[in-house]
Amino acid sequence: MIDIEINGQVLHMDCEDNSSAKALEEVLRKGPVTVHMRDYARMEKVGSLGMSLPTNDRMITTSPGDVILYEGDQLVIYYDTNTWDFTRLGRIKGLAASGLRTVLGKGAVTAVLSLA
Repeated sequence: MIDIEINGQVLHMDCEDNSSAKALEEVLRKGPVTVHMRDYARMEKVGSLGMSLPTNDRMITTSPGDVILYEGDQLVIYYDTNTWDFTRLGRIKGLAASGLRTVLGKGAVTAVLSLA
């Protein structure tokens, strides 16, 4: 499990069973990763991880709470739906779409990822 702290609130992400999520967990064993995220298309927050991870892209439709790896080096948190070739890293658990929108707020946010 990975914790994602945004605006003083900690979200818990259950990881997918793929090489991308495992690589992210390995990076986080060395310490937290900070991602500066911006709003994109009123459906997601996106920001650079500052590194590349292996991809496991497949055509999926996201739902609120999906955490996605895009192009191998972008972290995306969806608060709406989208269909594309993505690598799912995991899902934020225990938070409905409306609660997720509240935590993410409007505009730019900083997310700090760490191992739970």
